[in-house]
Amino acid sequence: MSNALPLEHGKLSSSLSQKYWNDGFLHPIQIFNPDEAATYRAELEEIERDWLTADLPHPLNTYKRTNAHCVIPLAARLALDSRVLDAVEGVLGPDLMIWSAEFFIKEPHTAHIVGMHQDLTYWGLGATSDQVTAWIALSPATVASGCMDFVAGSHKNPILPHDDTFSENNLLSRGQEIAVDVADSDKTHIELAPGQMSLHHGLTIHGSGPNSSDDRRIGIAIRYLNPNAQQEVAERDFAMMARGADMSGNFLHYMPPTQNFDPRALKLYDTIRKEQLKALTKGAKQDVALYAAEKNPVQ
Repeated sequence: MSNALPLEHGKLSSSLSQKYWNDGFLHPIQIFNPDEAATYRAELEEIERDWLTADLPHPLNTYKRTNAHCVIPLAARLALDSRVLDAVEGVLGPDLMIWSAEFFIKEPHTAHIVGMHQDLTYWGLGATSDQVTAWIALSPATVASGCMDFVAGSHKNPILPHDDTFSENNLLSRGQEIAVDVADSDKTHIELAPGQMSLHHGLTIHGSGPNSSDDRRIGIAIRYLNPNAQQEVAERDFAMMARGADMSGNFLHYMPPTQNFDPRALKLYDTIRKEQLKALTKGAKQDVALYAAEKNPVQ
């Protein structure tokens, strides 16, 4: 793994910001020390043990994979951490909102992949640059464990055609893949040590391979917006204010949760989910399992 990029008092230098805009991604950025990353991992795995069989409205994996910051305080704390926000500010500016946060986990010796895709294809936000994804490793992200691969400069393309494969091995909700071949030689392996972070643009073509290692590959992907972003498909959309101010009013705001799966947070989660799925499932030719109806509706 390469050494972490040099920050200026925890923030991106102008040259690093320019590198992000040139390449469509930036890595590795040291956010947490290894002990902190291990503590956060342990907290997540404790939540997995304690809540796996709980009588929640949706399967636990749904909450981990969709808007985890709405119902899991750990996800909100990571997304609101000032060290993360300091780096993100170098891309989006001082006014920051959290649109979503999700844990991506590949179990050891499994064939699960993430197909090469562009995030903005399915978000309903158009081809905006008013967004960035921060991906933070809580376990080693290596080529062997299935780290992300980015295609440098691909964010300069428009939203390209995608195919929904609905493959069982693809961790994306629709198994979506870009409808063009991407040569291995065009891919940059984004290896991260626990506590390190990458940033990438929503038009950057990226994906990841299977985990052939002996450890889980655990990361959290946090989608940040600045207030200029707009939802173009759903009638309304939601975001958690992280820093600065929203003078545009394009999103409804809400507060972070105070305890795991609080009943009020669960109700809000379903409200947000039902609105966002209008964009996230638009054009799908079959049901998207990740957004299926709840098993125990919250009253």
